[in-house]
Amino acid sequence: MADTKKVAALITEYRRHSHADVILGKILEGYLHDGKDGPNLTLVSLYVDQFPEGDLSRDLAKKHKFTTYETMEGALTQGGKTLAVDGVLCIGEHGKYPTNDNGQILYPRRKFFEAVADVFTKSKKAVPVFNDKHLAATWDDAKWMYDKSRELFVPFMAGSSVPVTWRKPELKLPKDCVLTGAVQLGYGPFEGYGFHALEGLQCMVERRKGGETGVKSVQCVQGEEMWKTLDKGDWSKELLEAAIALVPAHAAGDYREPTAKSPDAGVFLIEYRDGFRAAVAMLNGWLHEGDGGAFIFAGQIKDEKKPSATLFYLQQPDPFAHFAYLVKAIDNMMQTGHAPYPVERTLLTTGMIDAVMTSKAKKNAKLDTPHLEINYKPVDWPFATDPVPKKIKR
Repeated sequence: MADTKKVAALITEYRRHSHADVILGKILEGYLHDGKDGPNLTLVSLYVDQFPEGDLSRDLAKKHKFTTYETMEGALTQGGKTLAVDGVLCIGEHGKYPTNDNGQILYPRRKFFEAVADVFTKSKKAVPVFNDKHLAATWDDAKWMYDKSRELFVPFMAGSSVPVTWRKPELKLPKDCVLTGAVQLGYGPFEGYGFHALEGLQCMVERRKGGETGVKSVQCVQGEEMWKTLDKGDWSKELLEAAIALVPAHAAGDYREPTAKSPDAGVFLIEYRDGFRAAVAMLNGWLHEGDGGAFIFAGQIKDEKKPSATLFYLQQPDPFAHFAYLVKAIDNMMQTGHAPYPVERTLLTTGMIDAVMTSKAKKNAKLDTPHLEINYKPVDWPFATDPVPKKIKR
């Protein structure tokens, strides 16, 4: 059996169904919140940035005997002078934070990582770090975090639960397959869920022949322009229809009219450096969450008659079991000292969603992205395939 590792967490807030709850709750209470099977991790210290109504952190600290600290350094050193934990989780999601001119929420993710890096530097030691969701709102902050992690030799993992959740039907693209196009559906908050959609897209298309080499340009189109670009062939109508066939719930009628009217709908047009093209269609106004969410991938492999398509199935509400598979990946990194899949994937999706939001703010301008020359090879870290657990009441 693996050793139990002591971890600290830096979080924005801890209330029911916040990301702190659905991630740290599985460390405290087991994957299904039943006190049984769980990761080989013990939460020993916690820094909380905000305390909203319904805060759970204080009561949980008493119940599970971990300590909350007023400073991030205190959480990592357990009140001492040097690093005193085996791993760190930075969960900068939810809470009341400002937005920038591009509409991006300025969660303190770089601030969290800077505090972690400072303790590592002073202690002359680094331990694994998990960063929830995209690295930061802006590319400059994200690239700084990535570069600092390399400088300090930090085992670094980040991203969404979407790549590790169930896929209905089960779909694993062959490595080095010749993909000729891809479309990813998404829904919900434009930046926050647009990132999840990009992670779903990227965990699939990174398996194309040659591996990932980065993104050449990004454009966000909205309104009638979404459908004009489709009719022009800028993205694939066949793949869109293949993805829509798996949508669990949607409004009556054609998808074009309500999405063209919705300010929260849009299409991300992505051109990769190797010439591959993909699109993310955020069909707000027509697409509903339904059973299992509505993140759906469709891709065309050369010489195959039909597209390959799948729904990234999210188990919700409680126990939000798809997060269990994210925690399992985090546990693996804490045990081995190696990230189970490349952080470069999330560095790239972070840069993509930043470019999307910039394009949106610049009246849907097409943006060249030479900074997104990011190369990496995909790995075969597993996604969920066991039976989806039943819903529970907490």
